[in-house]
Amino acid sequence: MAEVDFSIGHKSYTLSCQEGEERLLKRAASLLDAEARVILEQTGRMPEQRLLLLAGLMLADRTSALEDRLASTERELARVKANPPRVEVPVLPPTLSEALAELAARAEALAQKAEDKLAG
Repeated sequence: MAEVDFSIGHKSYTLSCQEGEERLLKRAASLLDAEARVILEQTGRMPEQRLLLLAGLMLADRTSALEDRLASTERELARVKANPPRVEVPVLPPTLSEALAELAARAEALAQKAEDKLAG
């Protein structure tokens, strides 16, 4: 087992964890410490148990809000997947395509005549 040293609210702790989980434990301790420091800045000193309880509750509140946002986003994604927005692409009728091709050919012929007159 690995041991991780960290501090929360000016108090040092050491916890054991599974090999490879050190980074996760340090990240979690860092989040708890950040909440504890906010509390200490606002209130000054307080008993360790109360500090840890308040910091944990603040993190739980933030986690709850994030879970609500995630659930809302997942519902919206499911709705969009079930009813994808409709995109209409205009389709040119074959007669229009033929008419445009004929106009292009005539324009090219006129351009060629104009070039021939300028060259001659």
